[in-house]
Amino acid sequence: MGSQVTVPLTLDEIADLAARTFSNSGCDEPNTRALVRTVVTAERDGSLAHGLFRMPGYVASLRSGKVNGKARPVVTRRTPVIVSVHGDNGYAPLAIERGLPVLAEAAKKMGVAVMPMIHTHHFAALWPEVEAIAAHGLIGLACTCYTPFMAPYGGNKSLFGTNPIAFAWPRPGRNPVVVDMATAAMALGEVQIAAREGHSVPPGTGLDSDGKPTIDPGEIVKGMLLPFGGYKGSAIALMVELLSAGAVGERFSFEAGEADKKDGGPPRGGEFILAISPELLAGPGWAEHCESFFRRFEAIDGARLPGSRRHKNRLSDAPRQINADLVTRIRALCN
Repeated sequence: MGSQVTVPLTLDEIADLAARTFSNSGCDEPNTRALVRTVVTAERDGSLAHGLFRMPGYVASLRSGKVNGKARPVVTRRTPVIVSVHGDNGYAPLAIERGLPVLAEAAKKMGVAVMPMIHTHHFAALWPEVEAIAAHGLIGLACTCYTPFMAPYGGNKSLFGTNPIAFAWPRPGRNPVVVDMATAAMALGEVQIAAREGHSVPPGTGLDSDGKPTIDPGEIVKGMLLPFGGYKGSAIALMVELLSAGAVGERFSFEAGEADKKDGGPPRGGEFILAISPELLAGPGWAEHCESFFRRFEAIDGARLPGSRRHKNRLSDAPRQINADLVTRIRALCN
């Protein structure tokens, strides 16, 4: 049985621990600030697989030199609707923060704009970027691929990453509707946490190294994940590969896996981000029209709009319960 002992940390304590660790691992101030916001936001909203859990991987890739901790992302307006971001081989959060305001400005003016990101290392959830787009009154869509860890439907050899996709719909004066999901049956980070804590995962989550079905997360980590929903999830994972690698000119998951040093943290890759103006597409009254739909949705007993759990979690300023072994490990890295 893995360790499930936790210790309480306030959000300020989480921020301080993350900041000291990133700074001591080769990050300059702008990159540290962006990464700290990413980690704290994940812990604040209960996205445990994307917060402090990722710190050892961040540190390993920074200290090996794979990731540029002093990256200076470059934002270029290639056309009125294409905002290209070169991440300078750094982690994605700073590149996203630099590019999104330019993307939002273009989408508000032109109705739609796309932001291909290249030469970045993405290690976090996708919902922060699409939620930031929704804060501008825009529809947001984002996806990215990873190293191969998921087999296509019917296969027993990994080709796809976990290939998450996220979507946000703005609701003026209200929290946006935010969808963020891996196209795998379970996100890799969640499988790794299950292995750490010693509990099984649902049937259909993955295969062991021999290509046989298993509910043991430790064996799945050695083997591969399966797509959610069979051939449907597999088809969406295929679309994510094409959008976040083929369409932006970056590495497919199999190429990223072959090129990666495998020294911790994510490989170099790209991200596809789209912003759309409902005001320019649907015209005035779009928001109230959509609210009538949401009212129907929420009137259904038991129905919950995607993202509502995260929005509820962030209202609490109580300390977060963090795995004790993880905290000890991060403090050792920090020192």
